[in-house]
Amino acid sequence: SKYPYFCNLFVLRTLSTSDDVEDRETEKGRLEEAYEKCDRDLDELIVQHYTELTTAIRTYQSITERITNSRNKIKQVKENLLSCKMLLHCKRDELRKLWIEGIEHKHVLNLLDEIENIKQVPQKLEQCMASKHYLNATDMLVSAVDSLEGPLLQVEGLSDLRLELHSKKMNMHLVLIDELHRHLYIKSTNRVGQRNKEKGRISSLVKDASSVPLMDVTNLSTPRKFLETSQFSTPGSSSMRETSLLEIKEDMELDPEENSAVFMGILIKGLAKLKKIPETVKAIQDRLEQELKQIVKRSTTQVADNGYQRGENLSQENQPR
Repeated sequence: SKYPYFCNLFVLRTLSTSDDVEDRETEKGRLEEAYEKCDRDLDELIVQHYTELTTAIRTYQSITERITNSRNKIKQVKENLLSCKMLLHCKRDELRKLWIEGIEHKHVLNLLDEIENIKQVPQKLEQCMASKHYLNATDMLVSAVDSLEGPLLQVEGLSDLRLELHSKKMNMHLVLIDELHRHLYIKSTNRVGQRNKEKGRISSLVKDASSVPLMDVTNLSTPRKFLETSQFSTPGSSSMRETSLLEIKEDMELDPEENSAVFMGILIKGLAKLKKIPETVKAIQDRLEQELKQIVKRSTTQVADNGYQRGENLSQENQPR
């Protein structure tokens, strides 16, 4: 009982190999002495490393307890997961119904926001038209009509607004065409007339009665020159012209008519968004002769008025005091 069970078995097997009793006693004494020496050495080592041994035992006990607790928790988590799986399986149809309702509510909220924005379109459109920011107005109008005739087609409360905006879209190109003609024929020639008047004033100051002011249009910026600038080095390059038209942007902070060529490009881009380019070309062709006649009439009137004014000045200068 002094030694462990496996040690006793080892001693019995060792002693059974010897037939002599004296040898057995000797072997027994040697083994007992060895065991006692081992016990003493073990006790000394325990005394020397008592602190480390105590710490190791405590650490091992702590780790064992944590592993046991973790196993219990994992077991509990598995049980909870199985329980949740069963509950979710039972509530699957209800959860799917709630998920679908959530998507529907989100879609309804988006539609309500879109309706609120579309209701403000007439007022914003009127402001843009008043300030002549036609490209922004065209984008706003086209987008609103597409929404009203698409996702919001079944909304009965927007029927009046739908008809109003659709009517404005149908007539929008007429305004843009009128503005295009105004810049193409009237505003461009007005600058020539203004230059003519300035030359007339200069000639009257130097009293050069023989010089008649000419209409210099070599430096005049026209739509054709706008398309044939250095950036369009290849004649007839439609891809380059389309790229230039796409790059045109409208600055809401600046006067849209400050640059006539850019303004006409904005008008053409707006007409393209409205898909009214064929109607625009036809309108320009139909009004070409009339507009050219008006240019000749205005130019003739300006030349006549200028000549009459110069004649009056000369007659007054030749009269004695």
